[in-house]
Amino acid sequence: MTDTSPAVTTGSADPEVLRERAVASLVVARDRTTLLTSCVEDPDLTAQHSPLMSPLVWDLAHIGNQEEQWLLRAVAGQEAIRPEIDSLYDAFEHPRADRPKLPLLAPAEARAYAADVRGRALDVLEKTALHGTRLTEAAFAFGMIAQHEQQHDETMLITHQLRRGPQTLTAPDPEPAPLFTGPPEVLVPGGPFTMGTSGEPWALDNERPAHRREVPAFWIDTTPVTNGAYQAFVEDGGYDDPRWWAPDGWAHIRRNSISHPLFWRRDGKQWLRRRFGVTENVPGDEPVLHVCWYEADAYARWAGRRLPTETEWEKAARYDPAGDRSMRYPWGDTDPGPEHANLGQRHLRPAPAGSYPAGESPLGVRQLIGDVWEWTASDFLPYPGFRAFPYREYSEVFFGSDHKVLRGGSFAVDPVACRGTFRNWDYPIRRQIFSGFRTARSEDV
Repeated sequence: MTDTSPAVTTGSADPEVLRERAVASLVVARDRTTLLTSCVEDPDLTAQHSPLMSPLVWDLAHIGNQEEQWLLRAVAGQEAIRPEIDSLYDAFEHPRADRPKLPLLAPAEARAYAADVRGRALDVLEKTALHGTRLTEAAFAFGMIAQHEQQHDETMLITHQLRRGPQTLTAPDPEPAPLFTGPPEVLVPGGPFTMGTSGEPWALDNERPAHRREVPAFWIDTTPVTNGAYQAFVEDGGYDDPRWWAPDGWAHIRRNSISHPLFWRRDGKQWLRRRFGVTENVPGDEPVLHVCWYEADAYARWAGRRLPTETEWEKAARYDPAGDRSMRYPWGDTDPGPEHANLGQRHLRPAPAGSYPAGESPLGVRQLIGDVWEWTASDFLPYPGFRAFPYREYSEVFFGSDHKVLRGGSFAVDPVACRGTFRNWDYPIRRQIFSGFRTARSEDV
């Protein structure tokens, strides 16, 4: 059983195809960055809308600074454009809550700097041989920077959600979907499968290497848990019963008076939510959003189930029993299209549970990619044979029991930063992220 991820593999891909892919990915990312930083006035760019997040203008200049450091300096060997700002935009040197106090570039300066770097980076891409070093092989550094920018675009979208004030972002709603009437859960057969990847050219270090995992048979929800299902937990007193909560989670929700998902509020008998400046009824058929790991874990216990492990989640998403192989995505090896998943900020909300039948896995599990990040039961740990590349601070410094793994991506994730092997992680108290979950149970439970 081998890692069959991509037809586009390191060392064998047409360099011009990779170059075109890199250009397209960088352009799409920059168009999105421009949208997220041009839809509000400068005071909103420089304000800190939550201590959990940076000012939008910090993200904008940080995107440019990372691009300069990796593409202009590391790949092309050019002199630094503005070395004096490196420390201002070092994510490890300054906590988010402290960043508004820094002498940050003003919005016009940040835009000009990012644009200058981008023009030079595209020139570098045009002239660089996409082989010879680990950074240039298969255009890895360019793909890494496109993913980095898209990850910050998702972060900026979270800031927009936290921002108070009138609606500034719009997008069409997902296509209406028929009420899902399929089975509530799917049996994933026991046995080995290949987890992770050694062949996906733009996979990041924590996704590597491909390795065998033995997984006992288990059942997993066909779709993510919905608002309607989660509302039943809320109204059954789930937040008032310590039986369902991990001790740290119980202490956290009591200390912070948490009694429902973030952005929800009760209005008489109705539940309302705030979504990008609009207040609306909570849609019962959408996957629940803005819940932390402790809330997901408590719901699963209340429902007589548990969260899937990261290994279980990936087997449900990638395993093809017919070919006894691991695919890039639940639907196969082709890149995501709009028929497969809700990605790329095409919509500003999850699609109804059961949507995207074309994105279904061979076992019949839906919406494993897109819509909501899904909490798993697992701590964020390295795979056997892990090697940090190109820097320890991307993954290695976060390994351990402090962070829980999320999988699958949300509606805010671009396809370039989302695949069946992609790993996200965060503290178990985080709720501002676009997080939901699905539950599982062992075969004999």
